Amino acid sequence: MEYYIVIPAHNEALFLEDTLQSITNQTLAPKKVIIVNDNSTDDTELIIDRYTANGRFVKLNTSSSEEHLPGSKVIHAFSKGLALLDEQYDFIVKLDADVILPKNYFEEISALFKSDPKIGIAGGFIYEKDTLGEWKLNHPMHLKHVRGAIKAYSKACFKAIGGLKCAMGWDTVDELLAQYHGFAISTEKTLQVKHLRPTGDRYNKKAKLLQGKAMFTMRYGIMITCIASLKMAWKQNKAAAFFDNMKGYFMAKKTKEPFLVSPLEGHFIRTLRWKGIRKQLF
Repeated sequence: MEYYIVIPAHNEALFLEDTLQSITNQTLAPKKVIIVNDNSTDDTELIIDRYTANGRFVKLNTSSSEEHLPGSKVIHAFSKGLALLDEQYDFIVKLDADVILPKNYFEEISALFKSDPKIGIAGGFIYEKDTLGEWKLNHPMHLKHVRGAIKAYSKACFKAIGGLKCAMGWDTVDELLAQYHGFAISTEKTLQVKHLRPTGDRYNKKAKLLQGKAMFTMRYGIMITCIASLKMAWKQNKAAAFFDNMKGYFMAKKTKEPFLVSPLEGHFIRTLRWKGIRKQLF
């Protein structure tokens, strides 16, 4: 199968070379890799330039918001890179610039897509170093969720969901909409990806309210938002996460933030979420 990779990169000089080398080492090579240098002020561009000589890697310079907020900045850059590509691919990958992939990563992802045309999103699992320097699984969501750093989409699924939403929650709403359109999510536990920079290290203080805002724009409703926020606070062992989420939700409601999904899609999402909640309870 043929695939494209788009990598948004903002000040990733410490990690980008490891990421690009792990792509170079893949047993199933990508058709093309677009590296979007998003307003970097470090040596990110110099590293990109070393890899663009072979023709498979392509550089694009762009500039989005200087604020490092989850969702909007990275998908803005991704969309700019996507615009350079044609539609001659079997699956497309949104990849972070601070990960190291196992050599067989995309060979296995390709095999997943080939095994079942109903699979729309696929990926492995993220591992991060703990305080002792050991690589540990970091997967706060359910095991069928693919982390935003390593998302691969079949062409049919990517088209059906309308691409990626330029907002916080993009890597949740994509999976919900994939299921709405009849696609499945597939994760492979043997594909262990090293994440070199812990999630959230670069995000500013405004980011803490965005999760609640995302729940509003995905039409979760107050009850599901409350339950999901309690679960998040419990998993993070951080009571403030619950109050931040609820504050973000009500602020989004007050300012009438635009929804990411239609009323029909929102009804499907709430039904799916309630089904998952009941399954966990009973």
